[in-house]
Amino acid sequence: MQPDILGPPYEQQVIELDPDDEGPVVATLIRRRADRPSGRAVLYLHGFVDYFFQTHLADHFVRGGWDFYALDLRKYGRSLLPHQTPNFCRDISDYFPELDAAARIIREQDGNETLLVNGHSTGGLIASIWAHARADQGLAPDGLFLNSPFFDINAPWLMRRPVAAAVCRVAARTPYRVVRVGLSHVYGQSVHASHRGEWNYDLAWKPLGGFPVRVGWLTAIRRAQKQLRHGLHISAPILLACSTRSFRSLRWHDAATLADAVLDVEHMARWAPRLGRHVTLVRIDGGMHDLTLSRQPARDQVFSELDRWLRAYFTSEPAGPDPGQRVSAERPASRGVPEEG
Repeated sequence: MQPDILGPPYEQQVIELDPDDEGPVVATLIRRRADRPSGRAVLYLHGFVDYFFQTHLADHFVRGGWDFYALDLRKYGRSLLPHQTPNFCRDISDYFPELDAAARIIREQDGNETLLVNGHSTGGLIASIWAHARADQGLAPDGLFLNSPFFDINAPWLMRRPVAAAVCRVAARTPYRVVRVGLSHVYGQSVHASHRGEWNYDLAWKPLGGFPVRVGWLTAIRRAQKQLRHGLHISAPILLACSTRSFRSLRWHDAATLADAVLDVEHMARWAPRLGRHVTLVRIDGGMHDLTLSRQPARDQVFSELDRWLRAYFTSEPAGPDPGQRVSAERPASRGVPEEG
């Protein structure tokens, strides 16, 4: 392990991966160990246009005796190399090698018997597909905490099914073609301290307007979401948490700080039963897209609900969050749900 950009007690390990059509590929595993070994660890997976900077989340787990890890996936954050297209993949399974490597490091090298995976947004979708795929291979997590997972495209049915399917038919020929849909600046403005938010992070790795959405990436996401809709078989307990409402406007309004300004939360609730047989759904009033970045009191409620779920399925819980805590990071610095077409 080497020093991480967050400084002590965070450290990182670069995971060398097989090259792809753009050249060399790496992922980055960030680690913060608990004061005393407990044999329990959590692995955090970020979302699209994202990377790990939420040190207050790590604080929460570490206080409860969990070793904390986060994985900056290939072409994201710490792992983004100059020759790469930011955040691009052709299939969700592209991320399996770094997830497998991280799980082995956490379990075999660092001696943790219990592994909880905490996935946010696209990370929640990736974690779910990976957990399903690794169920019989000894690498599957012992639990999933899904924070506003990306289970469907936030658009009317016509756009997210037939229109999106037509766009994706060109993926094999032109996977890097940019889709003419942009991410709203509203969510970034609601989060970053330089605008209307509370949090500091690297805007080069997590720009307010996001990175371009490309046809190959959209195809990978739709394929994974379709697999989820057909049903996964995750035997581990799952906590899925999301806001009670979504923010629909492309223009700023203070209501954006009290809702999910990225995804449709009803999609998350609708498809949650397709994950497995042990799914707990929690709705957070006033929760934002990344629930852990929500304003108070919603942020405290997220951690309270997480603790209650951990008490039900694990031996002990993390301590409560430090109210009002802020984070600053510098980059050197068929399960009862009708099927939808």
